[in-house]
Amino acid sequence: MFSDADLIHVYTRVQAIEDGQLIDVSAAARKVGIKFPVALTAAVWSQCVEVPPRRKGLEDESARLRDVLWMLMSSIRRASNTRQIEYTLRCSTRAGSRRVTLKAMCGPGDDAEPVITVMQPGED
Repeated sequence: MFSDADLIHVYTRVQAIEDGQLIDVSAAARKVGIKFPVALTAAVWSQCVEVPPRRKGLEDESARLRDVLWMLMSSIRRASNTRQIEYTLRCSTRAGSRRVTLKAMCGPGDDAEPVITVMQPGED
């Protein structure tokens, strides 16, 4: 239906990672049992992984990332054959500790391989 000449613009997952729009967390995801490559949007990283200034010294990014991925893995295990899930976790934010809802989508990567992207519900 479309030839290469019909494409106006292509922005690949690799480019999004290089640009910092996505953060590749695949190595950490494998440690909690997720086999597919996983990336977080910059907004999710900022909200859920970066340690807020008032929590520095009390929390660290690796533990916060592990929490995000562990809750993702737990939600994947409970999900039944779906490409998109929403899950919640409690995290310290600049506004204080609160429940945060995240959306994870599994879809094709740049080479049609399965990849997972974790984002805020309003991001697509």
